[in-house]
Amino acid sequence: MPLTPLQDLAKSLHNCQRCKLATLGRNQVVFGMGNPHANIMFVGEAPGANEDLKGEPFVGAAGKILNDLLASVGLSRDQIYIANVIKCRPPDNRDPEQDEVNTCKPFLLQQIQLIRPKLVCTLGNWATQTLLERKVGITKVKAQPFHMKNFVIFPLLHPAAALHQGNLMDTLKEDFEKLKEFLDRNTKPAEPSTTTTPAVLTLNIESPQPAQMDLFG
Repeated sequence: MPLTPLQDLAKSLHNCQRCKLATLGRNQVVFGMGNPHANIMFVGEAPGANEDLKGEPFVGAAGKILNDLLASVGLSRDQIYIANVIKCRPPDNRDPEQDEVNTCKPFLLQQIQLIRPKLVCTLGNWATQTLLERKVGITKVKAQPFHMKNFVIFPLLHPAAALHQGNLMDTLKEDFEKLKEFLDRNTKPAEPSTTTTPAVLTLNIESPQPAQMDLFG
C-alpha cells in the first residue's frame, strides 16, 4: 500500500540532519501522532526526554496532564492530531533556538496543510508565536480564537506550566473549559458511523470578526 503524503513527510524526516539538534544527543525525530483527518490539532514546543525515547509527542508528565485535560472536555487522542514546532529534543530541554525554529517550521506548516485542521490549539509561547508570527505572551492571548486564512488558532498554556507552577492547573482547566465552549458553539452533530474509527468532530467555525487582530495593533 502506498504511503500517504503525511507518511511520506514523516519518512523524509526520519533521520533529519538539517539543524544542529541532529548532533546534540537526540535519539529520534518525533514527527507527530494522531488522527490524520483530525479537525483539531494541538501543537507544542519540542519533545522532552520521554518523547525522544518513545518517538511520540506528549507521553511524559505533561502528556498525562494533557490527556486529563482533553478528557475533561470530551476529547480523546484518537480524535485529534498532536505535533510540536521542533521535531527533535533540545539538550536538557532548553528552549528552541531561532535557527532551529526556522528549520523546523516549514515541516509543521506542511503537517497542517496535509491534515487540514480547522482548529489549531497552540500550547505555550513557542507554538503560539510561531504560528501567529508575532511576539506576544501566551497569558495575553490564551483561551481566545484567532482566525487565520485557513484555520483558527486557539492558544493555551503549555501543560508543563502546571508541573512547574501547581497554581496554574486551575487556570489550565478554566482555559480548556473555554475551549469546550468554543467547540460546542462550532460543532455539528456527528453523523452515525458504522466503523470502529473514532468520530472526527465536524467543525463549522464562523467567519472572523474584523477586530480580531486589534490586539496586535
